[in-house]
Amino acid sequence: MTATDTPDIIYTVVDEAPELASASLLPIIQSFGKAAGVSVGTRDISLAARILAAFSDHLTDAQRQSDDLAELGALVKTPQANVIKLPNISASVPQLVAAIRELQGQGYALPDYPEAPATDAEKDARARYDAIKGSAVNPVLREGNSDRRAAAAVKKFAQANPHRMGAWSADSKTRVASMSGGDFRSNEVSATLDRDATAKIVLTTADGTEHVLKDGVSYPAGTVVDATYMSAAALDAFLESEIEKTKAEGTLFSLHMKATMMKVSDPIIFGHAVKTYLKPVFEAHGDQMAALGVDPNSGLGDLLARVKDAPEIVAAIDSCMADRPPMYMVDSDRGITNLHVPSDVIIDASMPALIRAGGKGWGPDGKEHDANCVIPDDSYAPVYDETIKYFKETGALDPATAGTVQNIGLMAQKAEEYGSHPTTFEIPAAGTVRMILDDGTVLHVHNVEAGDIWRSASARKAPIEDWVMLAIDRQKAEGCEAIFWLDETRAHDAELIKYVTPILQAQGVADKFRILAPREATRATLETIRAGKTSIAITGNVLRDYLTDLFPILELATSAKMLSIVKLMQGGGLFETGAGGSAPKHVQQLMAENHLRWDSLGEFCALGESFKFLADVTDNASARVLGEAVELATQGILDNGRSPGRKVGQPDNRDSHYWFARYWADALAAQTADAALAAHFAPIAQALAESEEKIIAELHAGRGQAVDLGGYYHGDAAKTAAVMRPSATLNAIIG
Repeated sequence: MTATDTPDIIYTVVDEAPELASASLLPIIQSFGKAAGVSVGTRDISLAARILAAFSDHLTDAQRQSDDLAELGALVKTPQANVIKLPNISASVPQLVAAIRELQGQGYALPDYPEAPATDAEKDARARYDAIKGSAVNPVLREGNSDRRAAAAVKKFAQANPHRMGAWSADSKTRVASMSGGDFRSNEVSATLDRDATAKIVLTTADGTEHVLKDGVSYPAGTVVDATYMSAAALDAFLESEIEKTKAEGTLFSLHMKATMMKVSDPIIFGHAVKTYLKPVFEAHGDQMAALGVDPNSGLGDLLARVKDAPEIVAAIDSCMADRPPMYMVDSDRGITNLHVPSDVIIDASMPALIRAGGKGWGPDGKEHDANCVIPDDSYAPVYDETIKYFKETGALDPATAGTVQNIGLMAQKAEEYGSHPTTFEIPAAGTVRMILDDGTVLHVHNVEAGDIWRSASARKAPIEDWVMLAIDRQKAEGCEAIFWLDETRAHDAELIKYVTPILQAQGVADKFRILAPREATRATLETIRAGKTSIAITGNVLRDYLTDLFPILELATSAKMLSIVKLMQGGGLFETGAGGSAPKHVQQLMAENHLRWDSLGEFCALGESFKFLADVTDNASARVLGEAVELATQGILDNGRSPGRKVGQPDNRDSHYWFARYWADALAAQTADAALAAHFAPIAQALAESEEKIIAELHAGRGQAVDLGGYYHGDAAKTAAVMRPSATLNAIIG
């Protein structure tokens, strides 16, 4: 890859609703960019593309897919990087298997996903697939720390048009349950390395046999290295207790995790929940279920599909579930429970949605009920626990008057837990796990039992220091409350505080920041925004993920409209466009009804920042004009109510793109900073206005009818374009 063949801006090809929206929006962006000499190209980081790239040796020349993720991984380490990243699938095993089957059905000679690899070929296939599942994209691209906040226009609109909030009452039975011991939080140890080092992770079993779990793990000097484990026995006892408590309280049982990002540990924990909920069934029929290929980690949906022809097991499941507390439902109409698929309930989406609804979740009867929100590990559960307690005391937040929470997140170079996948293990036998440095020093040690989940995570010195300086810059720009969400009683956080405090003191700004544990920081922040003020939450990687959904969903009703800037450490820019958690339902609605309710506001916000960043680094004044005009177009979308509606018959994503193009062209035609651009866009703006009625009619032709995209994970480009660009008039004007 050379500078000459890299587009000025790279727009990622992804999955589901964001990618469908791109089929409509990207041609507009490319056409407008070309007028300013800005090339906008694509790189494919979709789940399907990553699968195909991993198995190029199985494919024909025509079928082969370049490894665009690896290319982007190299690009983001250069000052030239300018990438607009849309939300992609972080695949659970069921999603991965579904994508493989779809590609096989399209003629790609891919191997099946081997559940129990035995041969060398199966082990090789499993290793390749495992590298794709879960959070495989973000750690590669996020070579910088995160600056995420609501754009001023978006926040202003949300206050003027407040979304509906569910009512909270003091006697709500909804609560958060987490482990009081035996979890990752309580077992964590941490140390900062004083030199460059490599480490190996060794399990010594009771008979003295040494098993090297991982060797050659390299760390530069100054890295904070953690180790911890979750006790399987403590987890099972906790889950069993909470199931019984939930039944006694008369609430819904709900499990909240992130099996997509924590692709090794959380599917195992999820499997424990499935097995504990159906404990009598596994006790009576475990051997038969194992013979049928049942893996609790894959969820209740996969389990039910495998036992459907075993009536005695089906009857036992029905009996067991009738005796258990009712489950929180993903889709009560279709009978999809909280435990059906590990990727269906993602904590940073599910918990804010439940809190926004007044602590209510949907039960199997299709009605809302209070819920027991089970979050096994206690590391971050206090955030949700304190939020629920606060709203029970004070009532729901008012979006019309609420202030806003910005976030500065430590995430560069695979920081913290989200970088722990290669060093997470389900322990095969009881013994002792040690992290041993190359000079023989035992850095960390834990006594473990079979089935325990042990993991190590790390955060490097340079990203930590960059994170603190980014927080200082953000606080200076805003002049508002700023809190480091760090708990001095937690091993990892205590090591980070050793970095944070001296930097704040050296910069002379220690008096402008507070350091609070997550529970205390949660309450302080809620009090701040209830008063209509701004707070900056300065957090680690997981809390960055959680809070940039929690607060935007309370403030704006969605996290998809956030401005998300990743200031890459080598000088480039990565501009993220919001969350994709609701994308599957959007695709299902489009395929059934030809209505896409995905809101591209996040893409609009990222686009404006990307153009302005390009202007700064290349002295392209026309790119700045484009970026400033994008902001005016985005304001026009909000001020004139041009965002998509939820139902067929209302305007959808494609309508909003027409209006975005029109407002963008209007702004460019009206500006006086660049006469050539004004002259170019004046006739385009006129044509878009004069053709409004015809374009809208063409966009709405076929609405309410099922459409064929040629696939879910790997759609047909021509079919998708026909669905997403149905206006010949608009297409001709844009060019």
